Amino acid sequence: METVLTGKVIVVGDNIDTDQIYPGRFLDIVDPKEIGSHCLCGVSEDIAPNFPKGGIVVAGRNFGCGSSREHAPIALINMGAAAVLADSFARIFFRNAINLGLPLVVCPGISRRVQSGQTLTVDILNGKAVVQETGETLECEALGEQAMNILKAGGIKPLMRRKYAGE
Repeated sequence: METVLTGKVIVVGDNIDTDQIYPGRFLDIVDPKEIGSHCLCGVSEDIAPNFPKGGIVVAGRNFGCGSSREHAPIALINMGAAAVLADSFARIFFRNAINLGLPLVVCPGISRRVQSGQTLTVDILNGKAVVQETGETLECEALGEQAMNILKAGGIKPLMRRKYAGE
């Protein structure tokens, strides 16, 4: 896993819940590509079809609130999101996303500092985000060692498989 990511930004608002990220009416879908095609359709039907591969979702406060279903981070991954940066995250969503290998970065105030279409370079390890168009550097929270180990392994399941295969 890369610890420095660069991608085009899509900005969504505050309190985007898991049903807006991946609406319950699609829960019977099992094809990952199709799951990704419905990502964020509770916010706008136009996001997933136009989302740039390797793009970065930027959100306001409390991103991922609502149910604890893992479908929301699965949808973000399969839409092509390289990371999600937000003012804050719902805790269960945060853990689910990290466990599935999706980098999340808490970056207070970011939703008011960037605009959709801008390019962001994110240093996950050091907790920094740079808006390429303006050169502005935003201070973010660096992820802890365990979260980084999970992300580097590609998720909690691959990490545990490696750990127990070696014992």
